[in-house]
Amino acid sequence: MSQPGCYGGTYACSDIAFEFASWISVEFRLYLVKEFQRLKTDEQKQTDWSAKRELSKINYRIHTDAIKQHLIPAEVTPAQASIIYAEEADVLNVAMFGITARQWRESNPSLKGNIRDYATINELICLSNMENINAVLIDEGIAQGERLLKLNQIAIQQMCVLEGGGARRLLTDDNL
Repeated sequence: MSQPGCYGGTYACSDIAFEFASWISVEFRLYLVKEFQRLKTDEQKQTDWSAKRELSKINYRIHTDAIKQHLIPAEVTPAQASIIYAEEADVLNVAMFGITARQWRESNPSLKGNIRDYATINELICLSNMENINAVLIDEGIAQGERLLKLNQIAIQQMCVLEGGGARRLLTDDNL
């Protein structure tokens, strides 16, 4: 588009400008391609993180509701209740990863977030399943130590299925 006059000039949309500049300069074209690739990589990382976080929330409410109904007495303070929730989250962490959230933070002081932020997609699937199973076990009144043993056996079995070789490989971080 062209406008005559004092403030006139020739205008083009950015697509046409990029194509023209790419035709004139090979270096500019290479810069555009590399920048596009970088942006797509950043976008994919952000999408993966969001998908992982959403996956980790799937059975969270079922799990916390079972804890609230069966493990938290009405007389406890909110601070005391949060300790019970954290202990139950650590039951899952120990069953899945072999360590508590605190142990992970102490051994990874330079990393931000928590152990689940660095879990694979298959570990998050397993954790989500274990939240649901733990809720059922809590509803059935099974003691924490016994639940931990059962959940660990389930985690081992499910991870073998999820990370088994060949056609049994269901999901990976690469194909999410």
